[in-house]
Amino acid sequence: MAQPPVLLKDMKLLDVKLGQLPTWLAMRDFTPGGIVGALRRGYDRYYNKYINVRKGGLGGISMVLAGYVVISYIWSYSHLKHERHRKYH
Repeated sequence: MAQPPVLLKDMKLLDVKLGQLPTWLAMRDFTPGGIVGALRRGYDRYYNKYINVRKGGLGGISMVLAGYVVISYIWSYSHLKHERHRKYH
């Protein structure tokens, strides 16, 4: 028997076709509560996949550390760019 079609609002982003993308985005919840809920689900998914495992490794912690390094570099880029053109004497 054929599976019933999945509603567009219940589809994952990777399952949405390019023509359906604007409609799918319009159905998302962009209220502060919806954004906080999405961040919470993302954190819970990351935690359960990489941190809360039976045999843990350095994968999850190293990703958090790499993200911190990238974000701190982005935040201080303007200062580093200014320092790059300064002559030392």
